[in-house]
Amino acid sequence: MLKVALTGGIGTGKTVVLVCFANLGAPTISADDVAHECLRAGTPGAAAVRARFGDDVMRDDGSVDRLRLAAIVFREREARRDLEAIVHPAVRAAIAAWGDARDKDGAPIGIAEIPLLFENHRETDFDRVVVTACGPDEQVRRVMARSGLAADDVRRRIEAQMPLAEKIRRAHYVIKTDGSLDLTRQRAVDVWQRLQQDASNLAG
Repeated sequence: MLKVALTGGIGTGKTVVLVCFANLGAPTISADDVAHECLRAGTPGAAAVRARFGDDVMRDDGSVDRLRLAAIVFREREARRDLEAIVHPAVRAAIAAWGDARDKDGAPIGIAEIPLLFENHRETDFDRVVVTACGPDEQVRRVMARSGLAADDVRRRIEAQMPLAEKIRRAHYVIKTDGSLDLTRQRAVDVWQRLQQDASNLAG
């Protein structure tokens, strides 16, 4: 199976492109979705977050209040490292298990959306890397629209990640998402066709 990672900066359209790939028939998984599961009530991840960050970041049902937690970890580098040490090993293991299962199913391609792929040095786990990209002003606009965060808070989150230009430089394929949704979808189709050819070459 051709193992593909989908990554990019915050607000660059990763989720939209992942849905496009899923609609084209690709098995997909999102690291963010897995992380959410790792922090739901009753999980070891939620317990570890409570122990490290206290009750203020917990909801009444015992799950993690991700907005309150994010306000801390994007302000304090040490806090962000501590959270990553809690969440990332579980997410990595879950995605690896998912990939093994899809490989056994005979899927020619499996695509995992991993926002911090390069930051966590995980690119070597995959055969191809696809990066979504758009301009910085568009990133800020999108994240503000969906989160309600102030522009300065969004820029702080962008700055906490590897520069988008460096991610583009390391990518096998880049999907620009500045244009219309239809144009983004067409670009995803174009990359999907190239990935199918890559998978065929790998199998042959």
